[in-house]
Amino acid sequence: MSDTRSVPLYCPYCGEEDLRPSEAGHGVWECHACVRVFTVKFNGLLSRAASRPTVGTASRPAPDAAARPAVDGTVPR
Repeated sequence: MSDTRSVPLYCPYCGEEDLRPSEAGHGVWECHACVRVFTVKFNGLLSRAASRPTVGTASRPAPDAAARPAVDGTVPR
C-alpha cells in the first residue's frame, strides 16, 4: 500500500465533484454542491475466506415460490 492518501473524486451523496478539504480535521471533506461534510476512512481488507462464498453454497436462501408474483403480477394466496 502507498503511504500517500487518495482524495475522493466525487461526493458519495450527490455525485458532484465540487469537494474541498475541511478545516474540521484530516480526512474530512466538504461538498459545496449538496452542502454535506463527510469523512472517508479505509478500515482494512477482508480475508479471502470471507470475500468468496464456498462452491455449492448459496449466499442467501431461495425465496418461497408462494411469495413470488404470478405472471399477471398478482401474488397467489
